[in-house]
Amino acid sequence: MKKQEETEVLALETLGNAPPSSQLSEPLDYIFAEHFRQRVLCNALDEIADQEQPDRQMIEAVLRFLRVDFAPHMLDEEHDLFPMLRRRAEPEDRIDDVIGQLTQEHAADRLDAKLITEGLAKVLAGKAVTGVASSLAKLLHRFAENERNHLTLENAIILPLARIRLTADDVRNLAQRMAARRGVDLKELGDAV
Repeated sequence: MKKQEETEVLALETLGNAPPSSQLSEPLDYIFAEHFRQRVLCNALDEIADQEQPDRQMIEAVLRFLRVDFAPHMLDEEHDLFPMLRRRAEPEDRIDDVIGQLTQEHAADRLDAKLITEGLAKVLAGKAVTGVASSLAKLLHRFAENERNHLTLENAIILPLARIRLTADDVRNLAQRMAARRGVDLKELGDAV
């Protein structure tokens, strides 16, 4: 198998498979794993944008990810992680500006994800003769770049600070809320959460 084919197979597997439900008992690790999947998404979007012939399988994987996995992750952060971190952060952490920036970026990401989903669905429906239209390609590249930038903030600032500041009860509550959002009962998994 050629390196390009191996890379595509790994990307398809990563986009198509959420972290195991059992990992929800360690919610910060689960979020970090989701961030990895989002980086793979960014790479896939850049590739799709630059292709003359659309890779239908990759577009389908991207669409599935954006339709199924993207929104719950944002809710994990905006409804649970960010508010918990704001409550626990010390003044010297100066986290409000970073969380405010990320919340604004998430709002823009939601709009872009909707436009990307609509555009890629049209590509799959054969409404694009060759490749991806220039405006859609620009959107794919912009979204990927923006996403990478805020993933860097989340991985470098938010998650390490959460590991320090959140209490055991916070982590348990975060795990339960994230699991419920995905229809998972952590008690059934045998996790001590």
